[in-house]
Amino acid sequence: MSNSSSITEFLLLAFADTRELQLLHFWLFLGIYLAALLANGLIITAIACDHHLHTPMYFFLLNLSLLDLGTISTTVPKAMANLIWDTRTISYGGCAVQVFFFYFLMSAEYSLLTVMSYDRYVAICQPLHYGTLLGSRACVHMAAAAWGSGFLYAVLHTANTFSIPLCQGNALDQFFCEIPQILKLSCSGSYLREVGLLILSCFLVFGCFIFVVLSYVQIFRAVLRIPSEQGRHKAFSMCLPHLAVVSLFISTAIFAHLKPPSISSPSLDLVVAVLYSVVPPALNPIIYSMRNQELKDALRTLI
Repeated sequence: MSNSSSITEFLLLAFADTRELQLLHFWLFLGIYLAALLANGLIITAIACDHHLHTPMYFFLLNLSLLDLGTISTTVPKAMANLIWDTRTISYGGCAVQVFFFYFLMSAEYSLLTVMSYDRYVAICQPLHYGTLLGSRACVHMAAAAWGSGFLYAVLHTANTFSIPLCQGNALDQFFCEIPQILKLSCSGSYLREVGLLILSCFLVFGCFIFVVLSYVQIFRAVLRIPSEQGRHKAFSMCLPHLAVVSLFISTAIFAHLKPPSISSPSLDLVVAVLYSVVPPALNPIIYSMRNQELKDALRTLI
């Protein structure tokens, strides 16, 4: 039997057993990571340098790109290091840091996506009040609230998780440190406090989800009342990228954590974890720039 005081490191889930497959996974992760850095970096630079993009929508998009950079940088570099050095270990302190930053950035991103749905609602349903409701000070306050709520969420869960005694070894069935996997190593009954916090978090997440859904119900009702086809097309172009990003974020996270135990396996858990922690930060910039002519023009000028 071991406890958390005697654990100095954790063993992460290996991607492959053979050296050739490990190197293949390394190059795949490196490609995705560099693509995410380049795409998000270009969007941040374009928005910061082009004064035409100094609007609430692009201010929130800049914050989203910063969060995406942080999220993918929390998990992928360590995974690549383990692949290239043929190891599975992460220190106890390193695991705590990874848990903190991952949940801080992911929860802040979810809060920001909720704020962005409100931005789209006001822009389409109450355009005459857009400047009043989403002035520069209001935008800064909402973005700060998203970052701050993510920070508090991460502090609460990280402190609670790493105060739980661990009695089931130190092997995690994931390629990065994740709270549900750490709870599997806890002593009998000692994890109930963290489970309670996770259930409370689920209610908060569900509340944000309902807010996003109701916002888009109102948005689509307003768009369908626009008489001109060009006006409807422009409105949909403003909303569809955000809706696609929210759908990708929520669907992958829900499937990762709520999939039936009967279909759960280490290999499937690994694939799903990559889908919700690695793929969205790389795809979000592409989704947002695909149908946005202003952003494409700014990127073209920058390049």
